[in-house]
Amino acid sequence: MTRLPQIALLSDGRRLHLQDGPIDLVVEARGPAGVVRTAYEAAAQRFTGLLDELCAELPELRAAAGGQTSLKGVVARRMHAAVAPYAADCFITPMAAVAGSVAEEILRAMLDSATLDRAYVNNGGDIALHLGKGEHFSVGLMDRPDRDGLMRTMRVEANDPARGIATSGRHGRSFSLGIADAVTVLAATASQADAAATVIANAVDLPGHPAIVRKPANGIQPDSDLGARLVTREVGELSQDEIAAALESGAECARQLFDRGLIEGAVLRLCGDMLVVGTKDIEEQRTRPPVLENAVGA
Repeated sequence: MTRLPQIALLSDGRRLHLQDGPIDLVVEARGPAGVVRTAYEAAAQRFTGLLDELCAELPELRAAAGGQTSLKGVVARRMHAAVAPYAADCFITPMAAVAGSVAEEILRAMLDSATLDRAYVNNGGDIALHLGKGEHFSVGLMDRPDRDGLMRTMRVEANDPARGIATSGRHGRSFSLGIADAVTVLAATASQADAAATVIANAVDLPGHPAIVRKPANGIQPDSDLGARLVTREVGELSQDEIAAALESGAECARQLFDRGLIEGAVLRLCGDMLVVGTKDIEEQRTRPPVLENAVGA
């Protein structure tokens, strides 16, 4: 390792910022001051060198997942475990769960070192949560990450099974095979939510539609784990029936994952329309609430 990650408290003095290459985390813990300080020190220690661990196994992480793996790293193996349930049905690589898996690892380091009331690690909108007794976490769902518009809020209670939130879609940081503006998923862990969001977002689609522009992933990003597979670059005008059909395709995928116990719920968004599968306590917000703890984009 020839570089050091950037590690600093943000200007509010409450949140910790960890950045190394493409990994950019915002961390917040609540509890007694000394306990929070211990948790932040553990987060910083575990974060240092984590990118190098992943890069050391990058070729296999970018290869199609299978039933067995020779991956050695804790985070790398978590990535593989998160995508393994989908490997028999579609092309997917462990990279589909990298953001959630990293968030999960940093949160685990914090919890192993300190007893916290509440904590989260937000990796570009993919969030790992810890909620002590009586705690809750409110999340603002964005219509799409390249616009400033709050769509809904979602409240996760301490007695809810979800501890991971992730979003995928064609406007996000990664390529998408589908046309969803955003698909936000709640699951037991952040890595599971990350993988499922990718799969559901890919399923929101209208194959062969002339208004949809697709290009080979490796023509845009030569080292993409998707290779020459066509990824969505533009979506032209769609009729209401077409929007409904694409959303229903994704929703059916989400229902199957819900029935299999792989997710706790999902919110799918395309061209101003939305479908909700399995989630509870999602309320429409016509104005920004007074306190918005986290905004999730794709």
